[in-house]
Amino acid sequence: TYGFPIDLTALILSEKGYTLDSKGFEAAMQEQKNRSKSASEISKEDWVVLSKDAGQEFVGYDTLEADVKVVKYRKITSKKSGEQYQLVFNSTPFYPEGGGQVGDKGYLEEPNGDVVYILDTKKENNEIIHFTKTLPGHLNETLKAVVDKKQRQRTEANHTATHLLHQALREVLGNHVEQKGSAVHAKYLRFDFSHFAKLTDDELKQVEGFVNARIAGQLPFDENRHVPMQEALEEGAMALFGEKYGETVRTVRFGRSIELCGGTHVKNTADIWHFKIRSEGAVAAGIRRIEAITSDAVKDYFAENNKTLFEIKNLLNNAQDPLKAVESLQEENDKLKKEVESLRKGKAKDLKKQLQSELEEINGMRFLAKKVDLDAAGIKDLSFEMGSNQDDLFLLFGTEQNGKALLSCYISKNIVAEKGLNAGNIVRELGKYIQGGGGGQPFFATAGGKNPEGIDQALDKAKNFLK
Repeated sequence: TYGFPIDLTALILSEKGYTLDSKGFEAAMQEQKNRSKSASEISKEDWVVLSKDAGQEFVGYDTLEADVKVVKYRKITSKKSGEQYQLVFNSTPFYPEGGGQVGDKGYLEEPNGDVVYILDTKKENNEIIHFTKTLPGHLNETLKAVVDKKQRQRTEANHTATHLLHQALREVLGNHVEQKGSAVHAKYLRFDFSHFAKLTDDELKQVEGFVNARIAGQLPFDENRHVPMQEALEEGAMALFGEKYGETVRTVRFGRSIELCGGTHVKNTADIWHFKIRSEGAVAAGIRRIEAITSDAVKDYFAENNKTLFEIKNLLNNAQDPLKAVESLQEENDKLKKEVESLRKGKAKDLKKQLQSELEEINGMRFLAKKVDLDAAGIKDLSFEMGSNQDDLFLLFGTEQNGKALLSCYISKNIVAEKGLNAGNIVRELGKYIQGGGGGQPFFATAGGKNPEGIDQALDKAKNFLK
């Protein structure tokens, strides 16, 4: 279904004269759920504890490298990722996935120079867990833990941008805006918020402009750790609805934007470089979503756009004003479309006169099955033109367009009611001769296929439906 709502699918089907196979859908859905559950199942071995008394300290706010000792580890297996190892250190610079921000990646360097890559970092039972494909060869020795600096910087730029975006939305749309979720990756950010309507182009420009003004303002990062919760709220820090906080919290401030946040951030908004909204849409009733990019992703975006612009200018013979050149082409295209439409309708009227004499009377119906040199729109015009002053028609037209076959069936509504014929069922049946399928309404339907050579056979079989 590609995520398309099942209730809307049922409604559309009913309008077309079909019914939804609810039992088949539920069976297929349950099968998919079982596959998904099976793929996500993880078998975990017992922890191998190397140091019982060691605690764990997160040092990733202040450094991206640290000397660490492995406290414990275990092997895990899943269908999705295969065999992996989970490692817990006595201290770590790796930020674990949380608050919408992805976990850090990086590597462990052993005393002999060997490297073990850390693929992900998560938090479980208040412990920071590092995922690797292999175990270090020197488990009992001091290892050097190094966070992927480039990925961390990109993630930090996107995380800080979500704070500025939140402030911008409340400034532009109103204080009813509240954060409802976020996802902060190295390549992009996603921000869900409460709002009752689609943002206009002007509102999106204002939001973008607000964020970029704060980036240009080079606002410094102001952080306070272990602040009493009530004190943070009195300072104006925004707490997210539904989020659980301890007695002390960490506040993050950029200018007038202050929020409770445990994530990592840039040291200055100038490090974000630029902010660009890629999309805005609805995810639920009263909940909107913005997806955006910053930093290197924006540079790539502008570079790609610039490349496209030069390609367009080349197509337009290096026009000085590409916009005006495109507008001129659009106007010319609209004019030509109207001329083609007029010619097509004229051709259908001329063909109507010729085909009237070819109609054959069978069982109280006037029948014609013929191959014509018209496209789909032309055949529809011809069918309805012929049916405009006759109420006993059964027409089947075939045509070949760009190596593809097309069949169109028109049945007068009186015949549909009296004889119980259905154009949609007929084209579906005849569609097998052109190696395709189709459907439509009881009085008009079309089928497309990849075998033009089967058109004549389909036309020959049309009479069988009149018996």
